[in-house]
Amino acid sequence: MQTAPDLYAASANTLAVAILLVEFLMLRASLLRAQVRLYATQSFIVAILAVVVAATQHIPELYALAALSLLLKVVVVPMVVLRLLRDADVEIAGTGVIGVASEVLLAMVVGGIGFFAVGRLPQLASPVLPSAALSLSVAVVLVSFVLMIVRTDVVSQAIGFFSLENGVSLASLVVAAGLPLILEVAFLFDLLVAVVVFGVLMRMHHGRADTLSTAGLNRLRG
Repeated sequence: MQTAPDLYAASANTLAVAILLVEFLMLRASLLRAQVRLYATQSFIVAILAVVVAATQHIPELYALAALSLLLKVVVVPMVVLRLLRDADVEIAGTGVIGVASEVLLAMVVGGIGFFAVGRLPQLASPVLPSAALSLSVAVVLVSFVLMIVRTDVVSQAIGFFSLENGVSLASLVVAAGLPLILEVAFLFDLLVAVVVFGVLMRMHHGRADTLSTAGLNRLRG
């Protein structure tokens, strides 16, 4: 009976590493469409993790959560963002005050701090809990914040926010997979609200400034 927890921990840690690697690829991507596709890939990995947790921990409700995640985060959200990009006719992601290599280095430092800080918590010293996956989920959230901060276009900031939700989903799956399904579904509907808000913001900002860059939004206009 000891094989299930071992399989669960190994699978969760492996998939968490894949989710973090995809997050770094988003940070390096120079094309907005590539960022959207990477977000869909990351969401697909989160859905796989939900299936793994459902199978190894015997929580059948997570199969429904995985199906909803596939529908919303792998299909609906990328289609909406790609449609907005097609209407705006913008392809290149906005760069910040530092270069891409510096952005990746900054994200590695910030993510590393989060990973090792969470790993030092004594509450995670459990033979069953995949503590590495939890530490990696915090790193995903922090790297998502870096993506939102250093990029100067609405789409990259939106993708950073959406992928932050993937990091939170990763943490909830490895720590509190037994949460009621209604709470998990509520997170997905919060994501839908965020998609609507960012969609309206993209349309309004592009309509007024003919660009998706937020570089000029630091100046007040009377």
